[in-house]
Amino acid sequence: MKDIVLEAEQRPLSTKGEIKTMRRSGRIPGVAYGDNDKPVTLTVDEKSVQTILKSPGGRNALLNLKIGGASHPVLIKEIQRHPITRALWHVDFQRISLKKKIETKVPIHVKGEAPGVKVGGGVLEHLVREVRVRCLPTEIPASIDVDISNLQINQGIRAKELPLPKNVEILMDAESVIVHVLTVHVVEETPAAGAAVPGAEATEPEVIKKGKVEEGEEGATAAPGAKPAAGADKKAAAPAAGAKPEAKKPEGK
Repeated sequence: MKDIVLEAEQRPLSTKGEIKTMRRSGRIPGVAYGDNDKPVTLTVDEKSVQTILKSPGGRNALLNLKIGGASHPVLIKEIQRHPITRALWHVDFQRISLKKKIETKVPIHVKGEAPGVKVGGGVLEHLVREVRVRCLPTEIPASIDVDISNLQINQGIRAKELPLPKNVEILMDAESVIVHVLTVHVVEETPAAGAAVPGAEATEPEVIKKGKVEEGEEGATAAPGAKPAAGADKKAAAPAAGAKPEAKKPEGK
């Protein structure tokens, strides 16, 4: 990774008012420490730091921090931002030795389009977006690119399969899943008891009529307990016990 020169000015410990004035002028406070040397408070140009953060190396960019006539290789260790405007508020620089391995985090970038998503209808899940690595400061990768153009449904890429540059060691479980394609499961809801089923015709409850049955209705019967209707045909009653039958007169006499 190519190093970048960043100009800095040493500053004494400042009051809050002096720091506000400093920020309004386009500079931000910072500190450099590490490599068995005393911490140094300093100021740097805010736009220059923003440019570094937007470069391919980002926070892992190797910097040559120049203070006065001296320079030292450093990495950006920590950044503080305004909680509302997100403007740069403070930056920490860590001095390093170019001959000693260090540990840092490297982002993972997904490249390509998975057939399991495009054709199979699956869902891509990116579980790990940065990994911790160990290497020399001059060999820190800007990012690790993961090709997913061959991933089918229920397939993934593990940490041991990451395309790491030479002399870069990954510091995580080799079996950890970085990215994979999941199957989409559709859950059908079952209607609750008594709920209307879409598309089913509603049926009306049968109503039992009370009172008289209209004459002429075929097969109609009176409701239990109902009185015969007035004017309805009655069947002849059986003769009473002991009654004599009426004698018929002979014809022609």
